[in-house]
Amino acid sequence: MNETVHNRIAMLRAERGISRRQLAEALGVHYQTVGYLERGEYSASLYLALRIAEYFEVPVEVVFSTSPFPRIGSAERPA
Repeated sequence: MNETVHNRIAMLRAERGISRRQLAEALGVHYQTVGYLERGEYSASLYLALRIAEYFEVPVEVVFSTSPFPRIGSAERPA
């Protein structure tokens, strides 16, 4: 069974102009933890996942998924 958790943390940070260090400070974690999360080298606890979603003011499902997120611009365009 594949237990990979995909996330959009890097995309959300980039959209808002937030550094890894700024996000880490807001969450009370080490900035390297944010990097590990973004690269999928570490899975967030439920508590941390909820705090990340709260920080970005989005539902947790927008940040985390058990299946890969579609690439932006990869959807077929209507004719």
